[in-house]
Amino acid sequence: MSDKLQHEFLPDEPNPRIRRREFLKATSVAAAAALAGGSPRMLSAETSKAGRKIPAIKPTADTCILLWMAGGMAAPDTFDPKRYEPFRVGTPVKKILSTFPAIDTVVDNIKITEGLEHIAQVMDRGTLIRSHVLPDLGHILHSRHQYHWHTGYVPPQTVAAPHIGAWMARLLGPRNPAIPAFIDIGQRLESIGEKEELKAFHTAGFLGSEFGPFVLPFPRMAIDSVRPPKGMTPKRFERRNKLYRQLIEQSPQGQQASDFHTESMMRAMENAYRLLSSPERVAFDLTKEPAESLAQYNTGRFGLGCLLARRLTEAGARFIEVTTEYVPFLGWDTHENGHDTLVRMKQEIDRPIAQLILDLEMRGLLDRTLVIVASEFSRDMMIEGVPGSTARDQSRARTDVLKERKHYGQHRHFTGSSSVLMFGGGIKRGVLYGETANERPLMTTKDPITVPDLHATIFQAMGIAPNTAFEIEKRPFYVTRDGVGKPRRELFE
Repeated sequence: MSDKLQHEFLPDEPNPRIRRREFLKATSVAAAAALAGGSPRMLSAETSKAGRKIPAIKPTADTCILLWMAGGMAAPDTFDPKRYEPFRVGTPVKKILSTFPAIDTVVDNIKITEGLEHIAQVMDRGTLIRSHVLPDLGHILHSRHQYHWHTGYVPPQTVAAPHIGAWMARLLGPRNPAIPAFIDIGQRLESIGEKEELKAFHTAGFLGSEFGPFVLPFPRMAIDSVRPPKGMTPKRFERRNKLYRQLIEQSPQGQQASDFHTESMMRAMENAYRLLSSPERVAFDLTKEPAESLAQYNTGRFGLGCLLARRLTEAGARFIEVTTEYVPFLGWDTHENGHDTLVRMKQEIDRPIAQLILDLEMRGLLDRTLVIVASEFSRDMMIEGVPGSTARDQSRARTDVLKERKHYGQHRHFTGSSSVLMFGGGIKRGVLYGETANERPLMTTKDPITVPDLHATIFQAMGIAPNTAFEIEKRPFYVTRDGVGKPRRELFE
């Protein structure tokens, strides 16, 4: 990102040059501090930022669904098509902007790219933002950007920052006491790369365990997470629950945590016990879905996650995240074979996203459900490892022209512009917001929207003021960074 845009569009950020080990150390210290700290106190309008009242906001949505394109979804090959250049050996890289041709949508002035034909048919139900800009956070880009996007804060922080879903769980409470307010679908937190970094933002932070995510990595197996083991009687199940509570109290975590966090862990257990004993758990069972409906969503884990999100919305969840899952060098993390990988990724997301919008609309839920499609940053068509100007480099086989199919696609991390889709929840319909340059670098040229402002817009829909704050460690901590997020009211109907 140019210095000019960095100055005009983005807030000043801490030094981004922090390495993985330092990041993990800092976030683990923050998590430990959160457990040891006392109860966070919600600040009133009088005790919040000097002279800034916390306005009462009428919500336009009751539920929020975040469809997370983990790994860096390339806007020029999805929702912001540029000049298309097909694959040909010898084509200069600098000539290629998009590797998919543009297609029409049901909105005259909105085009997206080939492979998203189903989403193209529901573009009249939402707003396409092309001007989402992000800071360049330096080393361990994915981990830091995903933490930043999900919490609104650049790591590391001295306080464990809550996920936006945890804020909603805490401030709005559950829509149905039997259904977890915050549910995360599709992301494994074990046995994959960068698992500790992922865990760092899959948390309620200082708000307490009871507001953290109910994690369901595999949608097909979701029902197994919400029912007692086979053959266990209700009496035995209740006895095991009491024993488990005792084990938690006697564990190092239970001993070292503050009374507030110990009590929060216990309430989280009570919530889980309530769910396992509740008839509402049938919402987690995809086998109950009609075969025809199941087939519409069954493109893989993400597609089934969208179906599960619809069922949980009907059952009363407050915030649901469905992710394509972040695993380094897989999915949207296209460091090679970018074009061919996106052919597959589009097949995974296109029909399920469109079907989710249509199903919510048909059930009368879309007007009160905010659906967001987003990613941590975009990508640019540049082969990584392009030679420099030294004689040695020039003597090597050049990689600034296409030689192999694997070079064709978007590879380099790019933060100057990114696309976000928003449907329902009071958002305008059939609207294109923001513009980007038509030639490289594809920077945002109109209506830039940063993470704090995008979060403020999301919170606005849910009825939460962007300067809502809690006191933790004797200082205020806001739902948007320093309470400065400004909702884009022009995006609402």
